[in-house]
Amino acid sequence: MKPSFSKTKVLITVMTYPHPSESHQELVCTAGITEAGEWVRLYPIDYRYRPRNQQFRKYQWIEIGLADQGAKNDNRRESRNPDLESIRLLGEPLSTKDNWRARREIIDPLPHRTRMELEALYESQKVSLGIVRPSEIIDLKVEAVEREWKPQWQATLKQFSLFSGPRGLGTGSAVPKGSPHVGRM
Repeated sequence: MKPSFSKTKVLITVMTYPHPSESHQELVCTAGITEAGEWVRLYPIDYRYRPRNQQFRKYQWIEIGLADQGAKNDNRRESRNPDLESIRLLGEPLSTKDNWRARREIIDPLPHRTRMELEALYESQKVSLGIVRPSEIIDLKVEAVEREWKPQWQATLKQFSLFSGPRGLGTGSAVPKGSPHVGRM
């Protein structure tokens, strides 16, 4: 592990769909909860280019070296720069049995806020992660998204493949064949 990084246990709770990046080829925004019950954002994570033994899943504990803060231009309170080579998986993802009991034991004690409360915390303390529990669900719409990367992202991926050979998504496809329906809320 890098000298200025602290070994931290994190329960991965959030992983976005991969996004092409000019500086990192492809990134997955990842967040989780530490053993101390604190939210952390792990950025950058080049998930699909990690060795298999470092490819964690949602609700899986990992051990990872984290810097005290995120990248220079990221002042959000929870952001941490990860030492990617230090990722170590700690067992299997937590079970969904018994009404998701193992997961709820970690999530339920965390503060639940309204969207307005979370926005106020961002303005005052740069808090950007949290649990928002709606008081009422009025509607849910699922809409199809583009199945192809936008041209700028395709160009980014092609540029990387010129220097490093094919590494996964160089096809320009945003949604790999056989993947489940992708929606937006």
